[in-house]
Amino acid sequence: MSERADVIIIGAGIIGAATAYFATLQGLSVTVVERGLPASGTTSRCEGNILVSDKELGPELELMRYSLDVWKGELAEFGHLWEFEAKGGIIVASRETSLASLDRVTTSQRSHGIVAEPLDIPALRELEPNVTDRALGAAFYPEDSQVQPILAASHLLRLARERGAQLVVNAPVTGLVREGDRVTGVRTPKGEFSAAHIVNTAGTWAPEIAALAGVNVPVNPRRGFVLVTEPLPPMVHHKVYAAEYIDNVGSGDAALQSSPVVEGTPAGTILIGSSRERIGFDSTVSTDALRQIAANAIELFPFLERTRILRHYHGFRPFCPDHLPVIGHDPRAPGLWHAAGHEGAGIGLSVGTGKLLGQALAGREPDMPLTEFRPERFDEPGFADHDATEVHA
Repeated sequence: MSERADVIIIGAGIIGAATAYFATLQGLSVTVVERGLPASGTTSRCEGNILVSDKELGPELELMRYSLDVWKGELAEFGHLWEFEAKGGIIVASRETSLASLDRVTTSQRSHGIVAEPLDIPALRELEPNVTDRALGAAFYPEDSQVQPILAASHLLRLARERGAQLVVNAPVTGLVREGDRVTGVRTPKGEFSAAHIVNTAGTWAPEIAALAGVNVPVNPRRGFVLVTEPLPPMVHHKVYAAEYIDNVGSGDAALQSSPVVEGTPAGTILIGSSRERIGFDSTVSTDALRQIAANAIELFPFLERTRILRHYHGFRPFCPDHLPVIGHDPRAPGLWHAAGHEGAGIGLSVGTGKLLGQALAGREPDMPLTEFRPERFDEPGFADHDATEVHA
C-alpha cells in the first residue's frame, strides 16, 4: 500500500488533469491513476472547443461561463502553452425558419448576459468571406474560444505535478477499497492506493468505475468523427457552424446526426465536423458519417469541395441522457466523487469543473453549487427517457 493521499483521481484526461491541478492549489495531496497514458482517450480526439454559443440556458451554460472566466482569468498566464485562441464563433442560418429560430435564441441569450451579435450578410461576409452564398443571416459569439486539448491536459497535469501531485500510468483500476461503507482506495496492477476522497474522472468509462462501487452512472459513448484538411492559407477565421448543430448537441437520438462545423487551426489545416451517434464503443470507420460530414461542410464553405482531406479521427463523447455533466460527491458510495458526462463540452467545462471540485474536496464552499449535477437524479422517474427541449434553430 502506498502512502495515503488526500485525493485519488481516476483518469488523466482533461477533467482529471484540471481537477488535479486545482486540488493541489487547495493544498491537497493528489495521486492520479491512469489506465493508459495521459490525454490518450477522448481528450486526444476532439477539437478543443470552449463554447457558450451552443449551450442551452441553465446549469451547463452557467458552468461554461464560470469555466471561461477561469480560462481567461487565473489561467491566462498559461494560455500560450495550450494555444488558447479567442477566435469567436459564428452560427449561420441558411433557411428562413432557421433564421427566425436563431433570432429568438440570440434574443433569449442576450437577456441572460451572453454576447450574441446579429450579423447581416455584409457583416457576415466581412468576417467570413468564403461562406456559402445561401446564408440568410448569422450570429457572432465573440466569447467562443478554443485550445489544443492534448496540450491543455498535459500542461495542467504537469503544473499539478510541480505542486506535488503523483502520476501513475498504465494502471487501470480493477477494484475499489472500502472501509465499511466508505470508498477509501483503488486497486491497480501497480498496487493499491488510498485516499480520503476518490474522484472518478474516467470520462466515457466512468460507468465502469461507478460499477465497482455498486452504483450506476448512466454515461454512454456517443461517437463522433472529425476530418482534417491539407494545410491552406487562412480561409476560415472563426468556428463556423450551421444552426442545426445546436439541435444535434441537445438531442438524445441514438441515430447518426450530422451538421456542418468548420474551423481553421494555427497550423493551416481545417477541422471539419460534426457527427453524433450512440452505437457503443464501435470504432469501425463509418463511411456514411464521413460522407455526410463532407457534404454538409461543402454546403457551408463551397471551396472545401476542392480541398484534400489528409486524415480523419473519431472519439467517444461521454453522453448523459439529460445533457448535464455528473459532478459531485456520490451519497450512495461515501468517499466517491464523479466528474463525467460532459459530452462534447468537456474541454471547455474542464477547468470550471476542476476548480469547483478542488474547493469542495478541500471542504470549502464552491463558487457555484454542485447540487444541479447531483448523481441521485439518475433514479428520478423518466430520467433515462429525458431529452433536451430543442428550442434552437
